[in-house]
Amino acid sequence: MKLEKPSPHAAPVPSAGPVTPPAPVPPGGPAGRQDEVPGGCLVVAIRVPVRIVVFVLVVPVRMAWDALVVVGRLLRDSVLRPLGRALAWVFAPVGRAVRRLAEAGVAAAGWLLTGLGHVLTWLGRLLFVWPWVGLWRYALVPTGRALAWLAHVLVVVPAGWLYARVLTPFGHGLLWVLRGIGAGCAWSWRVLVVAPARLLHRALLAPTGRGIAWLALALWGGITWVGRGVWAGITWVSRGIWTGVVGVSRGLWAGMTWIGGGLWAALTWVGRGILAGATWTATIVATLLRWVLVVPAVALWRWVLLPVGRGVAVVAREVGEALGHAWRVAGHVSLAVGRFLARLLRWIFVEPARWVYRSVLAPAGHLVRDAVWRPAAEAARSVRRTTRQALASARETARQTRADIRRILFGAPREPERVLLDKPRGAGGPARPAVPGGAPRSGSVASLGEPSAAGTRTLGSSTTALTKD
Repeated sequence: MKLEKPSPHAAPVPSAGPVTPPAPVPPGGPAGRQDEVPGGCLVVAIRVPVRIVVFVLVVPVRMAWDALVVVGRLLRDSVLRPLGRALAWVFAPVGRAVRRLAEAGVAAAGWLLTGLGHVLTWLGRLLFVWPWVGLWRYALVPTGRALAWLAHVLVVVPAGWLYARVLTPFGHGLLWVLRGIGAGCAWSWRVLVVAPARLLHRALLAPTGRGIAWLALALWGGITWVGRGVWAGITWVSRGIWTGVVGVSRGLWAGMTWIGGGLWAALTWVGRGILAGATWTATIVATLLRWVLVVPAVALWRWVLLPVGRGVAVVAREVGEALGHAWRVAGHVSLAVGRFLARLLRWIFVEPARWVYRSVLAPAGHLVRDAVWRPAAEAARSVRRTTRQALASARETARQTRADIRRILFGAPREPERVLLDKPRGAGGPARPAVPGGAPRSGSVASLGEPSAAGTRTLGSSTTALTKD
């Protein structure tokens, strides 16, 4: 039974028959050719039921997922985003204030730590550096210089004078005396010791030494002759002993060699037997293990696990493809159901509400606007206009009344008198009349460009409420 589809990328198997031209590619392209590839009977038997079952199971899940997505988007756009903006609008000043407070605290802490560092540095210098510097600069250095001067004055100068004036002449004299004593001692040594010793050597020691040397040579010759005889005997005895030792050693070595060869041959035979037994035993054990473990494991893998694994892989692949296909189809179904529900809600709620708004509420609102609100607004505007005019006329009447009362109590305001001004120096022509307390009234005077005097306060120009015209 065939368990898997043939790979479309596999190399074609050469056949003994005639070569046939390749089949034309279907219009659908490689996808259509892949759909046309026949599957095994197990694939054909599994694919349709699996897809049906998976589709039935996936459709509710996909619809629930789409509903959750719609609700989540609605909550995000209608609740969470405005709430987030409100929280940001509320807490942004708090955050900025907290940040500014934190920055101010950090700056204050930095300033405090900097000042503390400067204070500690100054205290450290005051307690540890400056005392030692002052001690070195103002105590040790002057003391050392004074001690050096005292040592130079009390030690170096007297020592130099003592060396130059006393020790050097004394040394020269002592050297001359010692040279004389040495010359006398050398002469005494040559006369009292060397000359008698030379005479004693020539007259006594040399003949006595020669006699002793002749006796020593004769005695050495006798000793040499006796020693040669003794050496010859020792050599003969030693050769005999060596010959015996060599013979005994050769016999012992031959015996040990024979015994060692026998032991080695025995050990070699025993080792070969043990190796052969171990090899035979290992071969038997390997054969048993192969037929007991390896061959059943290979058979189990080849005839049970591999087909089952291929079947499971085919089922898993088909289930995965069925899940993907069902998820896509469920998406289309969910979209269609959503559109149907949206249209149904539109028919049930939106269209009636729109009809009510257009056919009932809008005309009623227009009627209320035209019949109630506009006349009421016109009446309110006319009342406001009438009230404003009445208030203006009342203010004018009050102003006229105050002017009449002021005229009755204080009389009519006097007309300003004309005052002749002095003729300026270097200027010809008649004098200019001026009005005190105000600007000149004639156009000729104002046209000359002269500055006018500041107006003085009179009863006619008062700004009080009772005297205001």
